[in-house]
Amino acid sequence: MTTTPNPPRVRFAPSPTGDPHLGSIRTALFNYLFAKHGGGEFIMRIEDTDQNRLVPGAQKALMDGLRWLGLQWDEGPEVDGPLGPYVQSERTHQGIYDEHAKLLLANGWAYECYCPSTRLDEVRAQQQAAKQPPMYDRHCSDDAAREAMRQAHPGAKPVVRFRVPLDEPETMVVDALRGNVTVANSTLDDFVLLKSDGFPTYHLANVVDDHLMQITHVIRAEEWLPSLPRHVLIYRGFGWQHDMPVFVHLPLILGTDRSKLSKRHGATSVLEYRRQGYLPEAMVNFLALLGWSLDDKTEQFTLEELVRQFSVEGISKSPAVFNKEKLDWMNGLYIRQLSARELAERLLPFLEAPAAEGGLSDTVARPLDHGYLAAIIPLVHERLKLLSEGPELVDLFYVDTPADRAALAGKALTPEAAHAALAAAVAALEAHGDWGHEALEALLRPMAEVLGLKTGVFFGLLRVAVTGRTVSPPLFETMAVLGRNRTLGRMLQALGTL
Repeated sequence: MTTTPNPPRVRFAPSPTGDPHLGSIRTALFNYLFAKHGGGEFIMRIEDTDQNRLVPGAQKALMDGLRWLGLQWDEGPEVDGPLGPYVQSERTHQGIYDEHAKLLLANGWAYECYCPSTRLDEVRAQQQAAKQPPMYDRHCSDDAAREAMRQAHPGAKPVVRFRVPLDEPETMVVDALRGNVTVANSTLDDFVLLKSDGFPTYHLANVVDDHLMQITHVIRAEEWLPSLPRHVLIYRGFGWQHDMPVFVHLPLILGTDRSKLSKRHGATSVLEYRRQGYLPEAMVNFLALLGWSLDDKTEQFTLEELVRQFSVEGISKSPAVFNKEKLDWMNGLYIRQLSARELAERLLPFLEAPAAEGGLSDTVARPLDHGYLAAIIPLVHERLKLLSEGPELVDLFYVDTPADRAALAGKALTPEAAHAALAAAVAALEAHGDWGHEALEALLRPMAEVLGLKTGVFFGLLRVAVTGRTVSPPLFETMAVLGRNRTLGRMLQALGTL
């Protein structure tokens, strides 16, 4: 793509109709990277003109998702800018779209249509029966027919339709990834610009707002590519064809089965990934690689590195495949690169959440002791792939879980033999002063041979007695973190169980 002389202005223009989908957030990310790479502005615009599909709270969810990922917009909701408002319903009430629809009516590029829905349904049914593509039959484009329809439906509010120039055979559009694309005008119907309720359609509002907000590049999903001929014609209708932005349509995101990404491939909302404990920097890195690459070997990027390296030339035309296994791997990679203190801070919200929401038992006092948690972190750091796994991994350090009698004995010991071995360990520990993990191992490892037990069997008994589990972090490090009193208390309880 050729660079523009001025810093780019790009926009992310979502409709608040649900949780922020990964595909939408990937679009926002690419817009952000392109803007910041060129020293430009990243604008957020809420396209809420389809009032029937709005979902309460969806706009806040969109903003929360972007902010979680570090994609702060320069202009938009909650961020004042010179070309607002940045919510289309507010712009509608200011009469912006009605005013521009009147301009197209005045210069002949649009006309009012009074056709009732019953007639439109009949036309559509006839076309389907004839195996023709459903489209408006341009009935009201004729002045006499339009006047007759208006008189037949007194008081009806018309829609405003765009008049596709049928005297021209085709319209050529340009996409930065695909080059020139030519579309026959006969395949374009006279689409609605302004609905009868006064709200604009996507086509009118999109073009008007992009022009008024001085957008230089429109980077959006591939699903909008078929709309591009309509938008190019609208630019012509207003006489703005020389100020059109550069259009970039991003490749689709598919599941591993090559079908459109859906919930069967995993969560599709970026906020669900936040709830599951993915790191924002891992999500940014992963999403950036869905349709873009620097080369065939570099996979890890910070947001700052992505800003430096991003270019439209690196975007693929082919669909991107969402691979959750790769996301999990990448998230684990980023978690392992955190310091113990950083990881403790990230884990705290998950640990301190109510038990019903996946946190530690409600019997555990909040707030948690940060120093104690920092001592635990090195023991679970390598095993953690998601922050949401934290409560389960560290639970044994906070909650005394009674050891099961069968688990204590295991397959190699009788309850009596297990009791004797555990009692010997307790006696040795009670007389031992140094509670560092190396000193504990030096004390207990030789005891296995003295007791005539295999090391694995003896340590397995100790592990279940101390943690209540057959699998845990390193045994002696765990005992050191738990401390003398808590460790011995659990072991004495296990003796009672045996």
